[in-house]
Amino acid sequence: MVSSLAPVRTRSWWPDLLAVVAFALLTGVLAEGFLLAFDQRVADWAFAHQPPVLYWTARVLNYLGQGGQVLMPVALILTGLLVWRTRSVRAALPFVAAFVLTYFTIGPAKLVFDRAAPAFTGPDKTELFNPAAIGKYGMSYPSGHMGNVLVWYTVMALLIAALLHRPLTGREWVLIRVVPVVIVFCTTVYLGFHWVTDSVAGVLLGLVLARIIARVPWDSIPLPALRGWERPAGLPASRI
Repeated sequence: MVSSLAPVRTRSWWPDLLAVVAFALLTGVLAEGFLLAFDQRVADWAFAHQPPVLYWTARVLNYLGQGGQVLMPVALILTGLLVWRTRSVRAALPFVAAFVLTYFTIGPAKLVFDRAAPAFTGPDKTELFNPAAIGKYGMSYPSGHMGNVLVWYTVMALLIAALLHRPLTGREWVLIRVVPVVIVFCTTVYLGFHWVTDSVAGVLLGLVLARIIARVPWDSIPLPALRGWERPAGLPASRI
């Protein structure tokens, strides 16, 4: 029997507000030139300590945060399974919401801030609003890896719980929602794909987006009549 999604009544907005303020403060600090030397020191250490075994292990684990190559396809498969099982269009709503939210926030932010990645060989590579990094070279801030890992694992947690017809246990929640975030943060910085502050900014932005997805009562959103396809999909409330 499919259970409906009850509205999340106790989810506070304070963490969202604090994350937005922290993101704004971090961006302002970086724009003023602070923490740039710290980012560079961490990147220099990482590049100097990459034996083949650790490097390739980190490369493999970092795929846990690859949105277009891994996370979106997996979420799409889970979405398809739930749509097929429930015959409900609501099962597709979290996937659509995650795609729209990430596309219109993380992507544009990267274009606005024009920060190069640690591997960039041009001038002023740690700085925001770097004219030399405009275009494909200036897509480092905030980290899409971290935004993706927070948002898409939130979606997958919702879908998996619905497919299992029960809320996730504490251990399952940690494995799906916490472990990938830690792994991707560490490997992204270690591999030099992003500066440390890029990854922190990605976590803050991704946290806000993930909490938006987690608090939506997907099974009670009003939808037009779709010949039965608007029925509940059993998407449970998600913790974050």
